[in-house]
Amino acid sequence: MDSALLTNMFYLGPTVSVIEKLLRPLVVYVFLVVGLRLAGKRELAQLNPFDLIVLLTLSNTLQNAIIGNDTSVTGGVIGGTTLLAVNYLVVRFLYKHEKIERVVEGDPDYLVRRGQIQHDRLEKELITMGELEVAARKQGIASLGEVDEAVLEPGGAMVFTARKPVPEDLRHNELVRRFDALSEELRQLRITISRG
Repeated sequence: MDSALLTNMFYLGPTVSVIEKLLRPLVVYVFLVVGLRLAGKRELAQLNPFDLIVLLTLSNTLQNAIIGNDTSVTGGVIGGTTLLAVNYLVVRFLYKHEKIERVVEGDPDYLVRRGQIQHDRLEKELITMGELEVAARKQGIASLGEVDEAVLEPGGAMVFTARKPVPEDLRHNELVRRFDALSEELRQLRITISRG
């Protein structure tokens, strides 16, 4: 194997120090946590192609901020390891400090509550009715009329709970079914009498 190739791949070069390689990902990580928190849960939910484009271009834009002008494998490994280590430490810290976790991640947002669509919450999160309907269908709910609750979680996931029929609805549906069966029997009886 060519020694120049190995040197180019793994040599950190004089322009970027190891300390800088450790600090750059840390600064970018903090920026992303704060930026995504301020941008809202919608960005994490990726509700439309525009949100996905923003996340993809954001990662590409910040790539150079993490590794600088160093394109060595060693530089990339140092930057990546730093990101993973910082994330591990933050997650462990937040796991033990629930109040701080709520400040960092935010609270869930109820988009539908007791079957009522919360239009003010949809507007705050910039979620259209169409996007809400699509998200409901992805979870096997045919229409928003079947939704009891829809929650936009801090991590961006939308969780839907379908309405459970109350006993009065079940009795009503059973009575309607029996009434329809009696109507059909009566219709058949009238046909039989009219032929006879």
